[in-house]
Amino acid sequence: MTLLDESIREKVREMLAGMEAPVRLVVFTQGEGGALECDFCAETRQLVEEIAALSDKITLDVYDFVADADTATRFGIDKIPALAILRDGAEPKDYGIRFYGIPSGYEFGTLIEDILMVSRGDPGLQPKTLTEIARLKEPVHIQVYVTPTCPYCPRAVLLAHKLALASDLITADMVEATEFPHLANKYQVYGVPRTVINDVIHIEGAVPEPMLVSRLMTVLDPEAMAKLRARWQS
Repeated sequence: MTLLDESIREKVREMLAGMEAPVRLVVFTQGEGGALECDFCAETRQLVEEIAALSDKITLDVYDFVADADTATRFGIDKIPALAILRDGAEPKDYGIRFYGIPSGYEFGTLIEDILMVSRGDPGLQPKTLTEIARLKEPVHIQVYVTPTCPYCPRAVLLAHKLALASDLITADMVEATEFPHLANKYQVYGVPRTVINDVIHIEGAVPEPMLVSRLMTVLDPEAMAKLRARWQS
């Protein structure tokens, strides 16, 4: 039984026809078809397989989180189901764009937009944003907590993924909050979207690009970061 009906497949096929460079989708699951398979691993794998079948510019790799632990470590994957989107070629480019949990509901559209964005290699960010993030000197990790029924979450996830594409120092994750309740509890996710930067900068809602970048650049202020860490560790 397919997850995407024919009308959705046709719409996605039309969208993917606009791809420029090829894209590689890398999925991590566990215990395929067995008792150890994680919640939503099978559905995530099937969803991505169905998308990959709609374009000859999409290649799909599927790895087992345990059996292929070295590969998971290389991609920085620490939970499943997980999906990384790479620009394919002789030397595939990993921008640090990640989905943790099934990209269903409103996030399905984000996944398709991400594939097109990675294929273009252009984040479409404001020039001022590119100037600001070029000042980064250390890695920045963005997590955006979402639920499939949140209509505002895709905007927050896509903006985070654009930043990851624009800077080699930024990695950005979509995290489906209900699939990872221990993380939702850790980061006090009481509403979505909730964006967490380097564990200590917390942002509620889908904020505009300049506001997110302004908060992100707090990472360059050691005193401000120290205060935030003290706050969240207390």
